[in-house]
Amino acid sequence: MPRASTLAALTALTLAACASPPPTPPSAGVVDVPGSASPQLSFQLASGTYRCEYGAQVDVQRDARDPNLITVVWRGGRHLMVRNPSSSGLPRFENADSGMVWIDLPWKSVLLDGKSGKPLVSECRGAGTAAAHG
Repeated sequence: MPRASTLAALTALTLAACASPPPTPPSAGVVDVPGSASPQLSFQLASGTYRCEYGAQVDVQRDARDPNLITVVWRGGRHLMVRNPSSSGLPRFENADSGMVWIDLPWKSVLLDGKSGKPLVSECRGAGTAAAHG
């Protein structure tokens, strides 16, 4: 399958996964996200290095005082990201300047170009996530 088709299929699957929430894991709670009309899920996820497809990695630092803020380090750039409400309630962090979006799920995460909706890197798993090194 050509790379463009693979990216398009991956984008469609990622967006579909974010559109319908999976069963809520027992460790999930609800967090108040300013501007949200619907409950927003909160997962207890660690800071650290996420290993992604094609050997890429993303460092995520969570703000201990504010669950609505994270810093994402990718390709040498540091991006402060703010949680924006999603219709599904799943964690979605954005940086308005760079246009980057980090969708943060317990089983995997993805970094998107928010302007095009295309993944910059996908299949990211933290050290504590199953198959993190596989």
